[in-house]
Amino acid sequence: MQGMERKAYKDRFYPTEEQARELARTFGCVRYVYNWALALRTEAWFERHERIDYVDLAAALVRLKKEPEKSWLAEVSCVPLQQSLRHLNAAFLNFFAGRTKYPRFHRKHDRQWATYTKQGFRWKDGALTLAKMDAPLDIRWSRAVGADPTSVTVSRDPAGRYFVSFSTEEEVAPLPVVNATVGIDLGLLDAVAMSTGGKVGNERFFRQDEERLARAQRSLARKRKGSRNRGKARLKVARIHARIADRRRDFTHKLTTRIIRENQVVCAESLNVKGMLAHPTLAKSIADVGWGELLRQLEYKARWYGRTFVQIDRFYPSSKRCHACGHVADHLPLEVRYWECPACGAALDRDVNAAQNIRDAGLAELAAGLAVSACGGDVRPTRKRVGGPRRSRKPR
Repeated sequence: MQGMERKAYKDRFYPTEEQARELARTFGCVRYVYNWALALRTEAWFERHERIDYVDLAAALVRLKKEPEKSWLAEVSCVPLQQSLRHLNAAFLNFFAGRTKYPRFHRKHDRQWATYTKQGFRWKDGALTLAKMDAPLDIRWSRAVGADPTSVTVSRDPAGRYFVSFSTEEEVAPLPVVNATVGIDLGLLDAVAMSTGGKVGNERFFRQDEERLARAQRSLARKRKGSRNRGKARLKVARIHARIADRRRDFTHKLTTRIIRENQVVCAESLNVKGMLAHPTLAKSIADVGWGELLRQLEYKARWYGRTFVQIDRFYPSSKRCHACGHVADHLPLEVRYWECPACGAALDRDVNAAQNIRDAGLAELAAGLAVSACGGDVRPTRKRVGGPRRSRKPR
């Protein structure tokens, strides 16, 4: 049975010189309007204790564009300028809800973006033409688009690459049912250990380019600010970062897709990755392997393709518990990768044993009704916690 799901698209495009100039003007105007509105709201609150909402900012933007010294704001499409105010309003809503920090000013050398609604672009047979442009963008589609977008965002990353992104509501057909269940244990030596005994090695993408990145950053630090050589050095650093991120993203997508296709039920732990990133010695390695993104992809891909994704409690002793007899070891240091159960004498691989325990715990919760199929809901009913804050579990 097919269901409607929101699918995101992000593909690279190659603008002409004229399109690149128009996009540069648009990016600059969007950044200026966003920073102007942020300064206006900040000043109004801290100096006069006044609240300015989106309607007030939209009216102020109309007056701003009429000023002679700001006439260049009228040279670009008004749609992305209005959308930048909506983005700022959403940023403040997230801040007041406690989800993010206070909105910050956008910088020239960060990622540049502009969002167009239907009034600001033309879409016909996969060809996208933006306002103020005569020719469609040269987009290199990685897959066919299933529905027409209602809004699109064009962006340029610090490495100088252009992307177009949007999301649509599409019907997604579930995969055929398979008789396979797997538990996965996330680690640092191996990115994923499976209850079947298989392991997927940790590629360590950042570590591979760490020395190269350090040399490029030292070279950037020696360049004079504002010089053309500094701009070239900054671009070199950005391209190394982009290479690392692209390879890690490609690895994660291929791994999660394979796990979802081969298994009907996938069990994992609900790790507190943000808390683990405060670890004094392992933070860099944890960030490099990308546990949070891997779990996020498993969740939404399971929902798309009719699989069941179960996350057990992060404090379950999966590594210290013997899969054969259920004995729980008193102490198991991180450096111990293989151990023998003192109760039954079973020889255990630390990560595979943990994956097997995770699988059994996930299936038990699923059978007891404490877990649900991956559909965006909670894994188990919310429980009120008593006592102080929880400690982050040590990485295995």
